Formats: sequence, C-alpha cells, structure tokens
Amino acid sequence: MNKTIAAIATVLSPLLAVPGYGQLIVAHRGSSHTAPENTLAAFRLAWQEEADAIEGDFYLTKDGEIVCLHDKNTKRTAPGQTVLDVAKSTLAELRGLDVGSWKDKRYAGEKIPTLHEVLATIPPQKKIFIEVKCGPEITPILKKQLEASKLKSEQITIICFDEKVVQECRNEMPQYQANWLTSYKRTKERGVWSPDAEEVVRRVRKSGATGLGTQGNTEVIDERFVDVLRKAGIELHVWTINDAKQALYFSGLEFESITTDKPAEIRAALPDPIDQGGR
Repeated sequence: MNKTIAAIATVLSPLLAVPGYGQLIVAHRGSSHTAPENTLAAFRLAWQEEADAIEGDFYLTKDGEIVCLHDKNTKRTAPGQTVLDVAKSTLAELRGLDVGSWKDKRYAGEKIPTLHEVLATIPPQKKIFIEVKCGPEITPILKKQLEASKLKSEQITIICFDEKVVQECRNEMPQYQANWLTSYKRTKERGVWSPDAEEVVRRVRKSGATGLGTQGNTEVIDERFVDVLRKAGIELHVWTINDAKQALYFSGLEFESITTDKPAEIRAALPDPIDQGGR
C-alpha cells in the first residue's frame, strides 16, 4: 500500500506544484502579431488560437456608427490610400479602405469592422474588452448596441484611459465591468514612477471603475503595488505582454487577465491551472 501511495505521489507532485490560478488570455486587437490588428481576420484567428477574450479599439464615426480602429485616422493601417479622420468620416467612406494589405498580402481586402460585426464573432463563454478611444459622446450608442447584442453582461468589459468616459459608462451601463487604463512616467523632480499605487486607487474609485488595466511595467508592478490594489477591491489586468517571462511574472501575481498580441504563444508559456474557476 505504501509503495502504491508513493507511486501516486510521484505522478501527482509536478501537478500539485502548478498554481491553481488561471489568467484570461486576451488577444490584443485580435491575434495582431500575425493578422492585421482590429480586423475580423485578427479576431477570428484569436478564437482559433483559443483566446479567452479579444480586445478592440472603437471610435464613433461622423454618421453615428461605431467602428474598430486604434488610431484617430487611417494613415498607419491603410498606407498609400486616402487618409481619413474617423470622427470626420462616414462608415461608407471608411469601409472603402483596405486595412489588411499593410500586414500581409493574404489579408488584402480586409475592411474596418463595425462593433456589430466584432460582437458577432464572440463565441459563448468568451469575452470582449471594448476600449473606447473617443469621448463620452459614444456612450448612448454603445449602450444601445451592447444591449441589442446576444452577449451576456459578464462577457463585456469596457476599458478606457479617460476617467470621464469610464464614469459615464458606469453610470449609464452599470451591468458591465469597466476598467480604467493607465501607463506610467518617471517624474523629473524625484525620479519616481507616477501614478503610484495609492494614486491609482484614488483615480479608480473616482471613476467608479471595477478594475485597473495597467501597462506591464515591471519596475512599477510589484507585490506591494498589487497588495494595495487588492485590499482596495480592485481587479488587475495587464497589457501588452508578448514575452513569456513577463507573462509568468504577472501570472505569479495572479492578475485576472493578460493581454497579448500572441495569444497562442503566451497561453503555451503559462502553466495549466488545476482549477480556472469556470474560465
């Protein structure tokens, strides 16, 4: 009997050493290392690579449509074509551009997708992080489109750097989680990183955000930083992590999600959790 128990223990010991916590793997602008960012091709590839969620950037057009694009204009992702300012252009004008060829000729003909089209790609039990790139004027249209979608409220998280937008979304759409986004800068006077953990807590609370989406700056994010935010009841999400060692670092700090351009690669770099809590 003792030999049997010892044999079982030998088999199980590597498994027991694996953390029982699993992060959501969020595909940044879709699987954007391979496919053209913020296109249906990138989002579909992310699902093929078994991402838990996708992240996309959204603006309001001149004619009141919500489209998926990171920059204020189309110069970078539609090179050699007419440069359009999203806020000053109609959906039809924006859809006339090819936003796939710049990445690879096999993606020629990819168009700027609408929010409707992106939402339609999301499988049951998967999620979307919607980054609002414009101002609060998008809120009423965003609310209408999200409520008309087939997605459950827990499948949707709104994210934004603008605290006013986060606050407006929380006020108008409290059924959805909303994360305030931040990066960090060193102050010239003291050479310290700003904002610090206490300032982050103040700003998250002021905006009414349910969580923080933080830049993956390992000089800032340490155990103390995490502890301060955890005690304040704030969820922790990190972007944009494409290095396996960094992914393991944030996994070890038990972040709720890791956003990456390489969902398959980062998923493979992390240990398989024993219990992902239904994720």
